[in-house]
Amino acid sequence: MTKTKELAARGQKAGTSVPARKKPATLADVAREAGVVAMTASRAINGSGYVSQEVRERVQAAARKLSYRPNMLARSLKGQRLKAVGIMLPDIANPFSAELVEGMKDALEPEGYTPFIALAGRGVDHEREGLQSFVDHRVDGLLVATLRTDAGDCFLRELGEQGIPMVTVGREVQGMQVDCVTADHWKGAFDVTMHLIELGHKRIGFVGIAAADAPALRRYQGYRAALEKAGLKLGDEYTVGPRHAPSFATQDDGFDGMMQLAKLAAQPTAVLARNDSAAIGVLRAAHTLGMKVPEDLSVAGFDNIPLAAFWTPALTTVSQPIREQGKIAARLLLDKIEGNASTTGKVRTMECELVVRESTGKAKGRG
Repeated sequence: MTKTKELAARGQKAGTSVPARKKPATLADVAREAGVVAMTASRAINGSGYVSQEVRERVQAAARKLSYRPNMLARSLKGQRLKAVGIMLPDIANPFSAELVEGMKDALEPEGYTPFIALAGRGVDHEREGLQSFVDHRVDGLLVATLRTDAGDCFLRELGEQGIPMVTVGREVQGMQVDCVTADHWKGAFDVTMHLIELGHKRIGFVGIAAADAPALRRYQGYRAALEKAGLKLGDEYTVGPRHAPSFATQDDGFDGMMQLAKLAAQPTAVLARNDSAAIGVLRAAHTLGMKVPEDLSVAGFDNIPLAAFWTPALTTVSQPIREQGKIAARLLLDKIEGNASTTGKVRTMECELVVRESTGKAKGRG
């Protein structure tokens, strides 16, 4: 006798019964409860045809009462929309990701779309697997917010050729016309680097991406442009970070990068971190090295995450409208899914703002 049968037998002997698993409610159950035919119930739930407001409310009330959940797999097999959107993120450790997703949800959820998230992590293979999983599960469209890589671009072009609607955040795709929502990262990095230069700093490190990959990053391009404008020439040894990662820089990247910069014969007197998380890692490394901020080292970040204002010292950074970017990107994608987008390949760029706090100060003649 199996364990299940044995338990059932014991229950019967004791005058009790083993409760049967409750079957999930079907569309027919909802229709019967609401007093309508199944086709009307389907239209009311899916918003796929005309139904009076009174009937729609009655059907929705019946669905809530019976805890009815649409069979998404069956719907996809019938060729209907899942009303699901795949969101590809670099990671979820960076507060930027959470804020971006909240903006996307602001646009998606009122329209009945469910967001699903996948993470690229530290490798393009994970990014490709996540995107393929979205396609296999027949999501209606994709929102992609990873760092641009050649391998990532190649796969996104393949998906584009299959007619899958997509919008990117913060990255364009080489060789493909795709709508992109981004902030003016170049100008933001230029402004914060000029801020450091105006404080007298001449050796300014860049932490969060390897020197070989950095030229593709607009924040790095803005940083280099500011150095060039000031006539400052710095070698690749002043740019440190991980290789080939389609993700944000982390606190570990900032810590490790600062420890590497500290080994230079001519150490930097200021550091621009690729983002605030990396900047916090730099601040921790400076403390470990016995350096005072900003007296011995000025540190600046990018993104203006909530923690930046409450760190000690409060972090100088660049603010960008993160949530708004997510909302706009999601709205653009919904237009594509619903067939309302007349063109593609638009890039919508939003302004950044320099936020000066306590972590940057004058170079004191050491620059």
